[in-house]
Amino acid sequence: MNTVFELLESVIAVANFPKHGVLARDIGAIVEVHTIPTPGYDVEFVNPDGATPALLTLAPHQVRRLTPTDVLTTRQIALAA
Repeated sequence: MNTVFELLESVIAVANFPKHGVLARDIGAIVEVHTIPTPGYDVEFVNPDGATPALLTLAPHQVRRLTPTDVLTTRQIALAA
């Protein structure tokens, strides 16, 4: 099944990217959609103050949609280091 995400859709990381301060289950937003040479997404992860600590280009299998059973939470960014 090929999941297609839309521009500005909120998604959840399913893998850890500790060098970038992003852990699995962090929420980001699709800010660019790539189709060539392969599908991919620029995903922006934002702090509560509006700063962008990470902007990653991720493959479709590295993110998933939010579901009604997801619980939104917070953590200190230092936990990803």
